[in-house]
Amino acid sequence: MPNRNTEAMQALSRFGELTWFKLPTEYNNVYGYYQVPYLGWRYACPRDDIAQYIEDAVSEVPTQVEWGLDRTRRNWVLLPSRIWREAHGLEDPAFSDVVHSINTQDQEFCLMALSDLELIVRHLQQIPVPER
Repeated sequence: MPNRNTEAMQALSRFGELTWFKLPTEYNNVYGYYQVPYLGWRYACPRDDIAQYIEDAVSEVPTQVEWGLDRTRRNWVLLPSRIWREAHGLEDPAFSDVVHSINTQDQEFCLMALSDLELIVRHLQQIPVPER
């Protein structure tokens, strides 16, 4: 079975040198539930054109839930838009509460988002890398 972390890192590193990466575990073994996925990363030399390219690529994927790329801070975060809306932004302390609430109360959403993320990563692995 392929490693989702490795695949996501490889897909994102096609567009620049990664200096930081985070993908929460898919399944919480302690509490016995799937977790809503999101990708966080930082490029050594972030480029606005690459951010737009990734946003456009994600929007091309036929996902079950809406996704968005937040690049308002140093780290870029690709996440289901529902989290952003319900937490009122990533810097809000409610972010982790919203994620926890979705994890424990909406497994259907988590499974759809996990399926989406697989498609998004696969798409990012296959699209051409823009010239620098």
